[in-house]
This record gives sequence, structure tokens and C-alpha cells, in this order.
Amino acid sequence: MMLRIRSRDGLERVKVDNPRATVSQLKELIQTQLQIPTHNQTLSINQNLLLAKTPTDLLQFTDMSNPNTPISALNLSHGSIVFLSYEGERQVRGGPAVSPAGSFGRKMTMDDLIAKQMRVGRQENPHCESVSFDRDCANVFQHYVNDTLAFAVKRGGFMYGIVTDDGKVEVNFIYEPPQQGSGDELLLLRDPGEEKIVEAIAMAMGMRRVGFIFTQTIMQQDKKDYTMSNREVLQAAELHAESELKEWVTALVKLEVNEDGGADVHFEAFQMSDICVRLFKEGWFQTEIDKGSDPKLSKMKKEVVVGVKDVKEVDNDFFLVLVKILDHQGPLSSTFPVENRITQVTMRALKTHLDRAKNLPFVKRISDFHLLLFLARFLDLNADIPALVECVQTQSTLPEGYQLLIQSMANAA
Repeated sequence: MMLRIRSRDGLERVKVDNPRATVSQLKELIQTQLQIPTHNQTLSINQNLLLAKTPTDLLQFTDMSNPNTPISALNLSHGSIVFLSYEGERQVRGGPAVSPAGSFGRKMTMDDLIAKQMRVGRQENPHCESVSFDRDCANVFQHYVNDTLAFAVKRGGFMYGIVTDDGKVEVNFIYEPPQQGSGDELLLLRDPGEEKIVEAIAMAMGMRRVGFIFTQTIMQQDKKDYTMSNREVLQAAELHAESELKEWVTALVKLEVNEDGGADVHFEAFQMSDICVRLFKEGWFQTEIDKGSDPKLSKMKKEVVVGVKDVKEVDNDFFLVLVKILDHQGPLSSTFPVENRITQVTMRALKTHLDRAKNLPFVKRISDFHLLLFLARFLDLNADIPALVECVQTQSTLPEGYQLLIQSMANAA
């Protein structure tokens, strides 16, 4: 199986042939494949490990401190993420190779120099023709960040929908993972178990993850002279690279001053350029961002060529490819409370939702992604949820047994 290793250098992969491997054996594999000595490694499935600043902070992460613990006991499986903190420096795998030159080795020709240059320029055309948002799901997202969060803290979500044969992206629902937002940072506290359920629901509907949406705060707007900050570019590039979808879309939502001096909610959509995604995959980005750094510039570990200059700081706008935004009315409603927000979703919410829509056919009442995600916590993911989703997708009558089951769950609130 393959485990994803997230460190200050970004996201890397480690192949684990033995599913019964222990933490100690995983560390040895990391040492072999990523060139990080075992004694320098601290591992955890808690991503807050990456926020640790001192050795004392690292001691708080004990879930993988026992070298004899089998990784299977930690619920790690193919594709799971393990967080890694390590001491020292290293050459990131996949980074630019450096070979001797001049009097210390083979003389480099002009062709060699050109081949080693990483050129950064503007990409004129995106890989997707346009992105169309389901009006209800877009409104529910912007309504929350505007009315409840007042654009004071950042918020994000994964967009799900379809990619048409002619490269158009349609977004039909937005899943909001566990997260922690501040005025200028968004930390996704991703839950692999919940994401597995989301993926199963989407797949049963013939949909897939097609992009990432996030907000910019009032604090950012007040002092901003950039489209996306360096932190936002890093996060967007990482998620784009992880998706391996060429039509992947990154959308941002912000407040914009209108002609009357008021503020309107504004959506923008981009693709991260091919060179941006490549730079991220090959480890060129500086992933440690100092507080005093200019947010409109992304720092590189090595010089790149922009125009005719060799630079280690690149204007973020070079990495953005504008995508046209449309809207449509998708197949799902978005009236059930959204997961992982300030107010916890309970059975009482299910009862309220069903009562409010009691004049609609039962299949219409459950045609809501957020409701299906809630039900998936209590029903069988392999049998019940596919059956419900099939009825939703075809808008066919829900079997009476399921109607009674869901209604009884609601009445028990």
C-alpha cells in the first residue's frame, strides 16, 4: 500500500509492502525512501504535529511513539496521511538535481544550462472551459461566511460535481471538512473516515471531487494588494497536485466594495498553472512562511527564471489562470444543516428538516448531500447508502422500509 507523508516539505509518498508493518518499520521505510534518519523523525496522525515549534511540543504527540505498534492498529490504510516532523535539512526527493560544473567537474554547455532552468511564465488558457456552481450550494456557503462568520475567519470546502467531455466543470455540492480558520490562515483538519463516506456518496451519484473553495477575510482585504496570498497559493497547489485532475478548480469568495460604498459577496475561480503544480510536486516552494514575508510573493528554494531574471520570489499572479464562472440548478437541494460548522448537527435537525418538507415526496426530502452524509453515520455505507443515493439520483420512490427507518430516527429526537 501507499501512505502519504505530510511534512514541512509538502506531501510525499512512501510505499509499504507489509500491511502488518510497525511504526518502527515505517520509520525505516521513510529513512530509505525519503532520506530522513529514523532518530530525527516524529510521526503522528494528528496534523497539529506540523505546528509544533519546540522539542517539548513534539513530546505531546504520543500516538506513534511506541515503535512496536502495528500501523493497522492506527487505522492507517492505502492513501492515509501520516504527519512527520524532523530535525535537520535534506534534499527533497524530486527536487532539481545539481551536478558538478567548472573546474570541479564536467564543464556545462549552454544546452545544459537551459535544460536546468525552471521558467515561470503566465499560462493563458485553463484546462477547464468554465466552472458552473449550483446556485443553492454556492448560496449556502457564502451565506454562512457572510452572515455567521462575517468574513472574520477563513473557511473552505471541497467542491463535488462532474467534468463534462468538453472540459466544463459543474459543482453540485460543497463538503466542508473539519477545519480551523483565522484571519489569514486556514488549517484543514481532514477526517479520512468522513472523507471516505463523502467519496462513496459522490461516486454513487456519478460525481467526483472537482475543486477547492475558500474565503478571504476582511483583515486580508484591508491590507491586500494580491489576488491570492502565498499561503493560499501553497494550499491550492497542494490540493490541486493531490487531485491529479487537470480540470481542478480553485475558487475564492470575498467581499468587494460596490459603487455605492457597500460590500458585495464576490466569487472568483482559477486553475493553478501547470508550472505552479509542477513546482509544488518537485519541492521548489519554500513551505515555511515567515510572518514578515510579503504575502503577494511565493518564495522558492532555488532560483527560477521569470522573464529574463533569475529570482527566488515569484509574484503569485503568475501561478493563476482565470476560469469563467457560470451557474445552474443542480439535482440536489441544500437546505439541511451543513457538517462541521459551529452548530452541531443532531437528530432534531433531521426531524425539523423532514417536517418542513412534509408536502414533498419522501425522495425529494432526502435529496440533499448534507442530509445523506448525516444519515451515513447511522446506516450501512455499503448497502443502505447506495440504495438511498440510487433513489435520489433517479428520483424514484424510496422503499417503505427506508422511509419508516429514517422517520423513526427523526421521531426519536
